[in-house]
Parts: sequence; C-alpha cells; structure tokens
Amino acid sequence: MARRKREDEHDNHERWLVSYADFITLLFAFFVVMYALSTVNEGKYRILSDSMVSAFRNVQINTAAQLPVVMPPPISMIQKPNTAIKAQEVVKQKQRDKMRNVAKDILEVMAPLIEQGKVRVIETSRGVTIEINDSILFSPGQALLQPPLIKAMRAIADVLVPTEFPITIEGHTDNVPIKTPQFPSNWELSAVRATTVLRLFADSGVAAERLTAIGYADTRPVEPNLLADGRARNRRVTIMIDSAVPEKGKELGLETQPALLQ
Repeated sequence: MARRKREDEHDNHERWLVSYADFITLLFAFFVVMYALSTVNEGKYRILSDSMVSAFRNVQINTAAQLPVVMPPPISMIQKPNTAIKAQEVVKQKQRDKMRNVAKDILEVMAPLIEQGKVRVIETSRGVTIEINDSILFSPGQALLQPPLIKAMRAIADVLVPTEFPITIEGHTDNVPIKTPQFPSNWELSAVRATTVLRLFADSGVAAERLTAIGYADTRPVEPNLLADGRARNRRVTIMIDSAVPEKGKELGLETQPALLQ
C-alpha cells in the first residue's frame, strides 16, 4: 500500500492580530484615562481608575470606601440663620413703630409752634430730630429757658419718658462772637443751652443715662451767616431721638494695632 503523504501543517500567520488588538485596547484605555483626568474631579477619576484595573486584572475593588461622603447640613443649622434674621427684622419693625408713635405724639404737642415755623420735626434714618429756634427758648446771650416754653419742653419730655431711645441735645449759635464773664465764647453758650434742656428733661423723669448734651457753637450752620435770617436759623437747639441702641465697646490692646493698620 502506498504511503499517504503527510500534509504540511500551515503556520497561523494572523497571530499578530491578537497582540495588535491588546495594544489597541491598552492605548484606548490610556486615552480614556487622560480624557477623564482633564474633565472629571478626583472622585470620578478614582471610580474610572478602579473600573479599568478591575477590567484588566479581574480584581474586585471596593470603590465605595474611597468615595467622599458629603452629608447634608442638619436641619437645625439651616433654620437657625433664618430664624435669627426674622427675629432681627421683628425687633427692627417694633423699633420703627415705636419711633413713629413718638414722632406723632411730638407733632401733636408742638403743633402750635410748628405752625408758627419755630419748630421743625424731621424724620431721618437714625430716628426723629426736633429743631427748635432758640429765639423762643432763650433771651439773646442767655441760657435760661423762657417761661412760656418750659411747658412745651416738659410736654416733649413726657412723650420721651416711657421710651428707651437715646437722646442727644445739641446747642448751636450763629457766627457772631460773644464774650461775657459767663460765656467767654459761643462754645460755652451753646453747651450751657444744651445742658439747660437736658436738666429739664432729667427733672421731668427722662432717665439720665439716656441723655447727652453737646455744644457745637457756630461750627454746624444750616444756613449761611451772611444775613440776619440765616443767623436766626442757625441759632437753635436740636433734640435728636436715636432709634439705634448704642453697642458696648471693646477695649483695644497693643496687639490689635497691626490688624487696625491693614
């Protein structure tokens, strides 16, 4: 019997495709990682990196432990600021209502003098200001209240007694100098006039710790002092009812100086 020729075994010339496919896969993975680094945050990058390692090495990796956990703030932390803001608004509204009532009462008790143009009541962002022409309060060059005005000033004091607002009484003069044994200059005259009104308020029951008297002389005119009408307008006593309660001060030490200079 004739011997059958053994067929030649053919070499597999396509084995290189396996290596090429592995290379392409790794290259693709590399570009995916590079793209992920440029577009995602650290947490997402860790998820992607662990997924790639798990796919190529068949290793189970617990990624949950590596993820940052962001806990929502407690409900109490959210509600407290809103509650504080609402409480402050309620307090401010009550202060505004009280100040409006004070202004209304002052307008009523001073109505005759307001009609004569001797008194002005001004509402500002700080509170209420009562501006009184000194010609009805004091004689020229004097600091004693004229009897007809004592009743009116006590009526203002009666309005202020039940309130808690700080009160500043300012004395103002024109630029005509004065030089007497009692008042060497307009500074003394304006200060004593303001103090006279303060003493009347205190004697009428207004708490002394709420009262402040200041003399400005002719340094804060409201009209030019060129004409007689302007000088008469500048001679005045101003009663400022402040809606803001003064805060307690904080003592500064030498160690705070660098912070103050910044």
